[in-house]
Amino acid sequence: MADMAVETAKPGGKLSGPRQRLELASHAPGAIYHSPEVYRKEVELLFMKEWLMVARVEEIPNPGDYMALRICDEPIVIARDRSGSLNAFYNMCVHRGVEVAEGCGNARSFKCPYHGWVYDLTGQLKGAAHMDASEGFHAKDCRLRPIRLDVWRGNIFICFDQHGRSFEEAIAPFEKDFGFLQTDRCRLANKIRLELNCNWKFVPENIMDFYHVNVLHAGTFGSNFSWKNDDVILRDRGEFSIWYKAAPPTPGGEMLLGKMPWMQDRDPSFASHGFMMPNLTVFGRIDCVRPFVAWPLGPDRCEVFIYHLFPEEFFERPDFREKAEVYRQYQLKVLGEDTSMMESMQRAMSLPSYKPGRMSYLEKPLHHYLNAYLARIFGPDGGPDGVVR
Repeated sequence: MADMAVETAKPGGKLSGPRQRLELASHAPGAIYHSPEVYRKEVELLFMKEWLMVARVEEIPNPGDYMALRICDEPIVIARDRSGSLNAFYNMCVHRGVEVAEGCGNARSFKCPYHGWVYDLTGQLKGAAHMDASEGFHAKDCRLRPIRLDVWRGNIFICFDQHGRSFEEAIAPFEKDFGFLQTDRCRLANKIRLELNCNWKFVPENIMDFYHVNVLHAGTFGSNFSWKNDDVILRDRGEFSIWYKAAPPTPGGEMLLGKMPWMQDRDPSFASHGFMMPNLTVFGRIDCVRPFVAWPLGPDRCEVFIYHLFPEEFFERPDFREKAEVYRQYQLKVLGEDTSMMESMQRAMSLPSYKPGRMSYLEKPLHHYLNAYLARIFGPDGGPDGVVR
């Protein structure tokens, strides 16, 4: 059955607006950004199917280190076992589903606080008191349910779908276009977390919307920014890569730490931007790399993580922390400009008076992304009627 919010918010009862070629296209109806039914399908068809970046390897560097997370309400644990291997599994005791870990830290094992079942760092059940009389029960046959995990250049990815496509296939476009950024030779200087009162899609959409840069960000980085539609390389599944010109992400547009060692032959204005479905954006600049990840917290709330990565050599400088803080504060300032716009758009999405406007030719990446998104959520063929099936 169709969600009534979808039906009432669609222009003319259709989702055809974004599906026109760019010169004729309009933006998506507001229901895409506030409907609970659409949100549930996004979780099911995107977040439970795709490879998702969840952490950096240096956040879990030592045997015994772990991190407990929630992704679309699913509790998970990432842990490094005694052999040094990374493992991911659901944070639910196989007995009654109680979470066996919280926060982050270092542990020899995980113990359920309810009945005391004990699991090792690979998720294997090692002890379950008073289960001797349970016929056919064997601890060796029980483990925390595993989640697929892989690493690309220091970035940890997971996939909930045990039968989905391989990580090698999923990451291949990023490796081709952005492997040269060598994030495996970088370390995490700081990690920003923000909660926003808007739908999660507004975050990647805002990042890929170069149309707004010279207006909203005129007082920050907009004056040192230039790109052309021809610079956009469209990939399958709504993904894309862009190369353009921009100053380093500092208040004065200066390289406070110099070029990354493997970028010495690049112009100081070098900038790149890659998007991986459904929620990962990576910015490459001459002096740093910044992955952005947007996680849904519901139809109208989300959380955003921004990772500031710098070459390991930079960390040895006595003034590194001071200068890295300049990058962090500048990022927060720019995010403040964007946040006000994203939350303003969100307030409009559920109003009957909202009608999607026409797209500009400068919204080529967004148009490409929306068409792939609509095909995934509403089907590639039947669909401009917008019915949620």
